[in-house]
Amino acid sequence: MIEMHVTRKLQGADGEFNLNVSLSIGEGELVALYGPTGSGKSSILRMIAGLMSPDEGFIKVGGDPWFDHEKKLNIPPQDRDVGMVFQEYSLFPNMTVRGNLEFALSKNGDKSMVEELLDVIELRGLQDRRPVLLSGGQKQRVALARALVRRPRLLLLDEPLSALDFEMRSRLQEYIIMCHRRMNLTTILVTHDYPEVLKLSKRILVLAGGGVAYDGPPETFLNRMESSG
Repeated sequence: MIEMHVTRKLQGADGEFNLNVSLSIGEGELVALYGPTGSGKSSILRMIAGLMSPDEGFIKVGGDPWFDHEKKLNIPPQDRDVGMVFQEYSLFPNMTVRGNLEFALSKNGDKSMVEELLDVIELRGLQDRRPVLLSGGQKQRVALARALVRRPRLLLLDEPLSALDFEMRSRLQEYIIMCHRRMNLTTILVTHDYPEVLKLSKRILVLAGGGVAYDGPPETFLNRMESSG
């Protein structure tokens, strides 16, 4: 599904470093990206989404080239079939919940998807509210629904739950699992929370030293950390 080999100079906690990442993610996988702050996790999502350009390399999704440095190919973000959710909700404050979802639809989009998501993520009772009247968890549910309304091939989650309390975080994790399975998504989750990795993903990519230091089951990596500690 995703084939990616990219390099990019980044600014990390200890100064400038070169991110050099090769990864392959199969269709339907839910993969967690894990590592310290400034290791390049969010940058990988942004490069896949087209919000940041690699210095070199290529990105292919479903066999289609989205970025190729040698061929000078760089598909614009709006033409990449991606739904993305950030830690910040980034909702339109002047629009209702329904309005935010309808605005995210393409011109010829399937309006029944708005109705489906209002029910699936339990927003029907909130559809006429504006974001200022919503809790943090409710806003994040709207942000998740908005990312899904176009039925994207990829769902990219950049620490979307880190600002929520434990109870709401746990509930949103269930929504993510449900939507991932129900919509046959390929999902990449950036998180600092290891219990979240264990709950949501069967595969973890650990970034360290400018590359992928571990790729495999999260339980195996946890056992390595515990034995080395």
